[in-house]
Amino acid sequence: MTTLLYTHRSFGAHEVPPGHVEHGGRYDAVAAALNAEEFSDAERREPPRASREQIELVHPAAFRQAVEENAPAQGLAQFDMDTFMGPSSLDATLRAAGGGCAAVDAIFNGEAKNAFIASRPPGHHAEPNRAMGFCLFNGAAVSAIYAREHGAKKVAVLDFDVHHGNGTEAAFWHDENAFYASSHEWPQYPGTGRASDRGAYNNIANAPLATGEGSDEFRRAWGDSLLPMLSEFDPDFIVISAGFDAHGADPLGGLRLTEDDFAWATDEIAAIAKDKANGRMISLLEGGYDLPALASSAAAHMRRMMNA
Repeated sequence: MTTLLYTHRSFGAHEVPPGHVEHGGRYDAVAAALNAEEFSDAERREPPRASREQIELVHPAAFRQAVEENAPAQGLAQFDMDTFMGPSSLDATLRAAGGGCAAVDAIFNGEAKNAFIASRPPGHHAEPNRAMGFCLFNGAAVSAIYAREHGAKKVAVLDFDVHHGNGTEAAFWHDENAFYASSHEWPQYPGTGRASDRGAYNNIANAPLATGEGSDEFRRAWGDSLLPMLSEFDPDFIVISAGFDAHGADPLGGLRLTEDDFAWATDEIAAIAKDKANGRMISLLEGGYDLPALASSAAAHMRRMMNA
């Protein structure tokens, strides 16, 4: 069984202002790293655009329509101080979520064991009714909820981005059959993700890490807390929000992780997926803004996805 890799030119084309850290070079760096010979056995596919029905699994129709209507034919539209859309952006964010949903289909249809969607813009800050933090639609949350179309009752999103995924947490807060776990720097944007925030059904698990903490604290948070809670939740399908901005070289984060930490986390999550969910797991790219660190971290993650 192969690992699927979803890439698309729109992921690089999504427009932001000059000097913005979430620029197309991020996608180019990841795509180049994953073009190495060691990844040749991964099956490469083009992600489709998510349907209205798929997006509306998380985002109400009025919000979906507002995002679509704000997509400019030229120039940039702005949602907040750092969240923008250009002429290519709607296609990119729809294909990010659509790639996740297509990967769900492929895995449940027996075509692959897992998948990585090397997408931008990221999605985990997008709340059901709000675009923010570089994010327009929440592809990880959409993909997880979409797995229910294949009979997955209990779905989980695991997030090791340096920033807390407030959007995914908000989407899952009142859903007793959806689990969200996050390690993230605290304090850090967007100011959510306290350890005391547990969801309406004890289905939210946050592990804030202090600025300057690194491998030991990260692995302890996941190994002693988040992963046991995931295992107890007993998921039928797992989605990883794979942000690599907790790397020590990243300009937006203050944690001190390395490529080996992301590889370790991928292995640990994959082991629970194998035990609880017949190995069913996908991953979507979130943050990561130092290009060499992003490229090497994504490669380490993909390597372990293929070996899962």
